[in-house]
Amino acid sequence: METILSSSFSPLLSKPFSPTQPTKSPSSSSSSIITSSKKQVTSLPSPPPKKNLASRLQSGLAAAALSLAINSCPVLPSLDSAFASEFDILSQGPPTESYVVDDANVLSRVTKSDLKALMSDLESRKNLHVNFVTVRKLTSKADAFEYADQVLEKWYPTVEEGSNKGVVVLVTSQKEGAITGGPAFVQAVGDTILDATVSENLPVLATEEKYNEALVSTAKRLVAAIDGLPDPGGPKFKENKRESNFKSKEETEEKRGQFTLVVGGLLVIAFVVPMAQYYAYVSKK
Repeated sequence: METILSSSFSPLLSKPFSPTQPTKSPSSSSSSIITSSKKQVTSLPSPPPKKNLASRLQSGLAAAALSLAINSCPVLPSLDSAFASEFDILSQGPPTESYVVDDANVLSRVTKSDLKALMSDLESRKNLHVNFVTVRKLTSKADAFEYADQVLEKWYPTVEEGSNKGVVVLVTSQKEGAITGGPAFVQAVGDTILDATVSENLPVLATEEKYNEALVSTAKRLVAAIDGLPDPGGPKFKENKRESNFKSKEETEEKRGQFTLVVGGLLVIAFVVPMAQYYAYVSKK
């Protein structure tokens, strides 16, 4: 019995029992946490050094100089914008309904409406299509005739397409115009009227800046020639003769004689009247 008890309780007796078990102190854990946090803080990158006053002033002066150079630099016009007007007319093609391409922006709504009415009626009767083009300035071609031919070839590249087509070009800055067309159009109008409108209607009225009247009168003259009616004619250049401010020799001699007579009369009066007064005064005494 003693043997059994001693063998069964021997493990318990071998390890003494203590009422309080040893535990880790909170100070040790907190110290480990603080230590790790300190390591994390010390591992952060250091902030960049602050710029001194001289470097700041240098950077500010450089930025101001760059801004001044950009603002004072003149804005050069784009090369494409200089040629956009005349080249856009070529690329856009002929007008589909209006018969007018007013790129110079000089035509009124009434003029555009009148041209549309005249040309639509002509096309319905004679199967001839005429377009009117205004451009402010030409830079790619020497004159309006070359540009008109270019427009006709660009819009109607084949002979079949351009045979019954006509193009009237008015250049406002150069005060000139041109008319070109296919074989059927030229034959219907005739060289005489074509030359007359180019030398009379377009340049004369354009010189007076009557652009609306220039195109309307040209259109009426072309329609009259195609219909076989009498030519309404065109305006003529006005000869502005300046009157001379200088007088002729005869007028000068006449004025000189009159001036001499007047001066002589005044001199006589100036001497005679005082003498007469003196004589009357003396005679009374």
